[in-house]
Amino acid sequence: MAAHNELGKEGEEYAVEYLQQEGYRIRHTNWFFGKMELDIVAEKEDTLIVVEVKTRSTETFEHPEEAITPAKIRRIVNAADAYIQQFEIDMPTRFDVVSVIPDRKGFHILHIEDAFMAPVN
Repeated sequence: MAAHNELGKEGEEYAVEYLQQEGYRIRHTNWFFGKMELDIVAEKEDTLIVVEVKTRSTETFEHPEEAITPAKIRRIVNAADAYIQQFEIDMPTRFDVVSVIPDRKGFHILHIEDAFMAPVN
Protein backbone atom coordinates (compact mmCIF):
# COMPACT_ATOMS: atom_id res chain seq x y z
CA MET A 1 0.00 0.00 0.00
CA ALA A 2 1.29 3.47 -0.87
CA ALA A 3 2.51 5.64 2.00
CA HIS A 4 -0.29 8.20 1.53
CA ASN A 5 -2.89 5.38 1.67
CA GLU A 6 -1.33 4.09 4.90
CA LEU A 7 -1.41 7.59 6.38
CA GLY A 8 -5.06 8.00 5.35
CA LYS A 9 -6.03 4.65 6.89
CA GLU A 10 -4.18 5.51 10.09
CA GLY A 11 -5.85 8.93 10.19
CA GLU A 12 -9.31 7.36 9.79
CA GLU A 13 -8.60 4.88 12.60
CA TYR A 14 -7.51 7.73 14.86
CA ALA A 15 -10.64 9.71 13.91
CA VAL A 16 -12.84 6.72 14.86
CA GLU A 17 -11.12 6.45 18.26
CA TYR A 18 -11.53 10.18 18.82
CA LEU A 19 -15.24 10.13 17.92
CA GLN A 20 -15.89 7.14 20.18
CA GLN A 21 -14.18 8.94 23.07
CA GLU A 22 -16.48 11.90 22.37
CA GLY A 23 -19.57 9.70 22.72
CA TYR A 24 -20.32 8.94 19.08
CA ARG A 25 -21.63 5.49 18.13
CA ILE A 26 -19.93 4.35 14.95
CA ARG A 27 -22.35 2.72 12.50
CA HIS A 28 -20.03 2.15 9.56
CA THR A 29 -16.57 3.02 8.30
CA ASN A 30 -15.59 3.13 4.64
CA TRP A 31 -19.17 2.55 3.44
CA PHE A 32 -19.41 2.43 -0.36
CA PHE A 33 -22.26 3.18 -2.71
CA GLY A 34 -20.92 2.49 -6.19
CA LYS A 35 -17.74 4.53 -6.42
CA MET A 36 -18.81 6.94 -3.68
CA GLU A 37 -17.55 6.43 -0.13
CA LEU A 38 -18.52 7.67 3.30
CA ASP A 39 -15.48 7.60 5.59
CA ILE A 40 -17.43 7.35 8.86
CA VAL A 41 -21.14 7.18 9.59
CA ALA A 42 -21.96 7.72 13.26
CA GLU A 43 -24.80 8.64 15.60
CA LYS A 44 -24.96 10.94 18.58
CA GLU A 45 -27.97 12.40 20.37
CA ASP A 46 -30.47 11.07 17.80
CA THR A 47 -28.58 12.63 14.88
CA LEU A 48 -26.94 10.79 12.01
CA ILE A 49 -23.47 12.21 11.43
CA VAL A 50 -21.59 11.68 8.19
CA VAL A 51 -17.90 12.35 8.78
CA GLU A 52 -15.38 13.10 6.06
CA VAL A 53 -11.85 12.45 7.31
CA LYS A 54 -9.00 14.41 5.78
CA THR A 55 -5.46 13.40 6.71
CA ARG A 56 -2.33 15.21 5.59
CA SER A 57 1.31 14.63 6.42
CA THR A 58 1.80 18.37 7.07
CA GLU A 59 -0.12 21.64 7.00
CA THR A 60 2.31 23.13 4.48
CA PHE A 61 0.03 23.42 1.45
CA GLU A 62 -3.48 23.53 2.88
CA HIS A 63 -5.39 22.43 5.90
CA PRO A 64 -6.94 19.03 5.19
CA GLU A 65 -10.48 20.38 5.53
CA GLU A 66 -9.75 22.84 2.70
CA ALA A 67 -9.47 19.88 0.30
CA ILE A 68 -13.24 19.35 0.33
CA THR A 69 -14.46 20.81 -2.94
CA PRO A 70 -18.07 21.45 -3.98
CA ALA A 71 -17.87 18.33 -6.18
CA LYS A 72 -16.68 16.27 -3.20
CA ILE A 73 -19.54 17.65 -1.10
CA ARG A 74 -22.04 16.57 -3.78
CA ARG A 75 -20.57 13.04 -3.80
CA ILE A 76 -20.73 12.82 0.00
CA VAL A 77 -24.33 14.07 0.06
CA ASN A 78 -25.36 11.64 -2.71
CA ALA A 79 -23.75 8.73 -0.87
CA ALA A 80 -25.41 9.86 2.39
CA ASP A 81 -28.80 9.93 0.64
CA ALA A 82 -28.23 6.36 -0.54
CA TYR A 83 -27.17 5.32 2.97
CA ILE A 84 -30.27 6.90 4.53
CA GLN A 85 -32.54 5.14 2.03
CA GLN A 86 -30.81 1.77 2.33
CA PHE A 87 -30.97 1.72 6.13
CA GLU A 88 -34.35 3.51 6.31
CA ILE A 89 -33.04 6.20 8.63
CA ASP A 90 -35.43 8.84 9.88
CA MET A 91 -33.40 11.34 11.89
CA PRO A 92 -31.67 14.66 11.32
CA THR A 93 -28.38 14.40 9.42
CA ARG A 94 -25.25 16.44 9.94
CA PHE A 95 -22.05 16.59 7.89
CA ASP A 96 -18.79 16.90 9.85
CA VAL A 97 -15.14 17.03 8.87
CA VAL A 98 -12.37 15.57 11.00
CA SER A 99 -8.97 16.91 10.03
CA VAL A 100 -6.03 14.72 11.09
CA ILE A 101 -2.41 15.90 10.96
CA PRO A 102 0.46 13.92 12.49
CA ASP A 103 2.57 15.66 15.10
CA ARG A 104 5.27 14.64 17.56
CA LYS A 105 2.70 13.32 20.06
CA GLY A 106 0.70 11.29 17.54
CA PHE A 107 -2.00 13.18 15.70
CA HIS A 108 -3.61 16.59 15.95
CA ILE A 109 -7.40 16.42 15.47
CA LEU A 110 -9.65 19.26 14.41
CA HIS A 111 -13.34 18.30 14.46
CA ILE A 112 -15.60 20.66 12.53
CA GLU A 113 -19.26 19.99 13.26
CA ASP A 114 -21.79 21.03 10.61
CA ALA A 115 -18.88 21.64 8.24
CA PHE A 116 -21.19 21.95 5.24
CA MET A 117 -24.83 21.75 4.29
CA ALA A 118 -26.36 19.58 1.60
CA PRO A 119 -26.65 21.70 -1.55
CA VAL A 120 -30.17 22.54 -2.69
CA ASN A 121 -30.89 21.44 -6.24
